[in-house]
Amino acid sequence: MRFFGTTWVGHDGGYGLRRAGVAAGSLAAAVVGALVLRFAYEGLAIASVGGFVNGLLVVMFAVCTAIAFQRTWEGFVRRPADPAREEALRSLKAVGFVGSLLAYFVRSLVEAPGEKLARAEYEAARARHEKRRTTRTGNPAARKKRPRR
Repeated sequence: MRFFGTTWVGHDGGYGLRRAGVAAGSLAAAVVGALVLRFAYEGLAIASVGGFVNGLLVVMFAVCTAIAFQRTWEGFVRRPADPAREEALRSLKAVGFVGSLLAYFVRSLVEAPGEKLARAEYEAARARHEKRRTTRTGNPAARKKRPRR
């Protein structure tokens, strides 16, 4: 929601263009990130650290990327039940940053990432506000004084 401000509420103010820009930007960042990881892998191959280390590196990045994708995708739908656990997984998500970027890209094809969650919270807050406003009788200080007879 960072790049959208309040345009996600009514899909106005260049919402579609912003969504396309976010999708293109996150895909470009994922491609650049994958190239950086490839250069790191080639650096280890040049250093000839061995097949076991190379395989371990590939598996580590694949697992971290998959977990980062899944956690980022879930974060668009609901708030984490245990924020401390999400905080503990932050380093893992940093290693698998390509997965987070890909989740952001795929979600931005459908909606602004996090829009569904923000819209649900927004609608719930509006409903609570309307309920509070309709059940109140009004501000007693703002009432007009009735003349006494």
